[in-house]
Amino acid sequence: MTNTLWLVIPGVILWSVVLVLPWQPWRIRETLEAAGTEDETADLSDVTVLIPARNEAGVIAETLLSLVDQGQNLRIVLVNDQSTDTTVTEASRVNLKNLRIIDGRPLEPGWSGKLWALHQGLSFVETKTILLLDADIRLQPGTIPALQARMEEHELHLVSLLAFLRMDSFWEKLLMPAFVYFFKLLYPFHLSNAGSSAVAAAAGGCVLLRSSSLVQTGGFETIKDELIDDCALARQFRNAGLSTWIGLSHSAHSRRSYDGLSGIWNMVARTAFTQLRYSFALLLLCSILLTAGFVLPPAGLFSADPATRLLGISAIFLMAASYLPTLRYYGIHLLWSLAFPLGGLLYLLMTWTSAWRYCSGAGAVWKQRSYAGASGGVK
Repeated sequence: MTNTLWLVIPGVILWSVVLVLPWQPWRIRETLEAAGTEDETADLSDVTVLIPARNEAGVIAETLLSLVDQGQNLRIVLVNDQSTDTTVTEASRVNLKNLRIIDGRPLEPGWSGKLWALHQGLSFVETKTILLLDADIRLQPGTIPALQARMEEHELHLVSLLAFLRMDSFWEKLLMPAFVYFFKLLYPFHLSNAGSSAVAAAAGGCVLLRSSSLVQTGGFETIKDELIDDCALARQFRNAGLSTWIGLSHSAHSRRSYDGLSGIWNMVARTAFTQLRYSFALLLLCSILLTAGFVLPPAGLFSADPATRLLGISAIFLMAASYLPTLRYYGIHLLWSLAFPLGGLLYLLMTWTSAWRYCSGAGAVWKQRSYAGASGGVK
């Protein structure tokens, strides 16, 4: 063995393992799509859409208008979470019949902002099911009936969709499909949907749940300081023996844009170290794996040893093969798979940034709020 083969052998092994894992996290199997046509006869009187909104003036009207085409008698509770822009004005202009706008109270200690807003809105919900919807999510016609059908047919207590993220700019095409890929790698949908005790996943942008189940699990107060609130909610349901399901969708679109690198960087760095449970041992392991998978194989291409170059190409091929289904699902040109090593490197640096902010006491920052340390307390 030459002294450069060590650069690429770990990558070949790593990507081979990813491809042969029994639960196949790289595959696109768990999906849910709306019929795509407006059904004015659908009775949604048993559903309340609960929307937390903080400084969402640019997107809130589009989100509310998308609810018009879902069906009849849908109730909507929008919690204005201390917005300093024209969120309330824009929401009021839509003039929806069953829209109720609640002025949220100042954030109480120990709560994350989104969960505090949802907790306040929950007291205005009287229906048997609740749709938790982020203020920037636009639903295609028929999405809510499709969610209801999945819940009833499979006797589920929580159904969530990972929204179709905006992928228009260079940085979005480079990093947002990778974001979905890594999320599915960390929280394999197949295992979560099968009821695995080790994995509980949800996507907080679009979650349909049974009101009685939420009450049974203690509501939002039991997870009030969680920064990764969606997976915490799924774990709360699963700990209570309740079934959950998560999938991808073209029917729920996030309108939040990330034209520059800094926006995506801060979005990932906000919770990356939290994903690792604030563990420096897991940070080290993550760094080793990402370096072996994304950094060393391309470096091996510059080796003078033909065997090293060949194995480097093999590792990159395996890496791309695992990534292609995600690109294909989102309609991104398959040549973007060649940029996956750069995306992986950037995600490694974002994770280090997250750990550095934790160590420096800066904590996570979101919506002009700073959350310090593992407790999620607001500074």
